[in-house]
Amino acid sequence: MGSESALPRDLLEKILEAHGGRARWEAVDQLRFEARCGGLALTARWQKNAYRHYRARVSTRAPQVSFTPFKSQRGVFTADRVWIESPGGGIQKERRSPRSLFPGGRRALVWDALDILYFGGYAIWNYLCTPFLLAHPDVQLIRGADWPENGEIWQRLVARFPETLPTHCRDQVFYVDHRGLIRRHDYTAEVIGHYARAVHYCRRHRRFDGLVFPTRRRVFPRKRDNRALSFPTLVWIDIDHIECGPD
Repeated sequence: MGSESALPRDLLEKILEAHGGRARWEAVDQLRFEARCGGLALTARWQKNAYRHYRARVSTRAPQVSFTPFKSQRGVFTADRVWIESPGGGIQKERRSPRSLFPGGRRALVWDALDILYFGGYAIWNYLCTPFLLAHPDVQLIRGADWPENGEIWQRLVARFPETLPTHCRDQVFYVDHRGLIRRHDYTAEVIGHYARAVHYCRRHRRFDGLVFPTRRRVFPRKRDNRALSFPTLVWIDIDHIECGPD
């Protein structure tokens, strides 16, 4: 990673402000959005169309996401339980402590509906709650060495997440441009495998109800020199609209 140092408090505040500010975020209980998603990571686990076009509701207070439609029904993710509801509200399938089942056994090759629900749930919760999730009292932040990419210099933020938060892996890196916007996010998708080193690009930032979100996300494999391969696209996410508001 190169040289690292304590994170200046004003850098985190600059990042939060660029995405709408703490005050606006704290006034929001949930995010409702429409999106489309696909990519090799889903296809390789036999879940190509799990998130082809969906609506989701994301809690900003705790790890919780609901997807509609999900397998023609409704899927709900929480940190320690996932389940699928029928249109009438009855639970069709559920799984407790889903993280403990990854990545071994048949999940090294094939995922079922509850597996992809867990993966999509924690990933979307992290993506939509960032960068404000970085202000969580149990997330440790340090300043990494600057990184040149596409003719720009991006500041790097190295984050260590606590085991209590469902996320890709404990140690992750965020790349911030001169405006304070997160442009890139590096992690290892451990539920897929310890080899799943990824570069996640955040593009087309737009403002919705006072908060700023990237609406075009592309994930590629990460090489040993920390640069991204241009192919294949592991995950792509296009967000069409976001509403921010109370429950």
